[in-house]
Amino acid sequence: MQDREIICLYRNRDERAVTETDKAYGAYCRSIAQTITGNALDAEECVNDTYLHAWNAIPPQCPEKLSAFLGRITRNLSLDRVRRNHAQKRGGGEYVQITEELEACLPSADDTARDVENAALKSVVNAFLRTLRERDRALFLLRYFYMKPITACAEACGVSENNAKVTLHRLRKKLKAFLEKEDWTP
Repeated sequence: MQDREIICLYRNRDERAVTETDKAYGAYCRSIAQTITGNALDAEECVNDTYLHAWNAIPPQCPEKLSAFLGRITRNLSLDRVRRNHAQKRGGGEYVQITEELEACLPSADDTARDVENAALKSVVNAFLRTLRERDRALFLLRYFYMKPITACAEACGVSENNAKVTLHRLRKKLKAFLEKEDWTP
């Protein structure tokens, strides 16, 4: 079933929308959730919550690309789940490691003004991503948006793990310089 047909099911409040969404994008959403949460049960819950959020959001929203819409919802729900699970204890896993890698580049998560500045920061980061070569952009997104392990990022981009680590280090330095140039200081 095509995206437009699935969106029509949501608009018509037809319960088949959830079934068709799962058929078309279930594996994609589970992959995102599993990578971020590292737990099959949490991942499945996040995917189910994704479908609920999509049900509540369509209408009034009409996503142009359903996969991106669902991926963003799944990612955000998975990150929220990890934050909740690790609120009392700071454990290992990709989420903690990735946030530590980026903390020198991005403004503090404790900054209350950050909520107001999120849209502007997103725009600046997107501008930074547009300056990168396609492979570097893919590597950056796989690591810092999809939160994939470095080995998976390297494999997907056709480079060695060491090359991926070095490239990501250089990209973080470039991002920091880019953000400083745009008056975004950590």
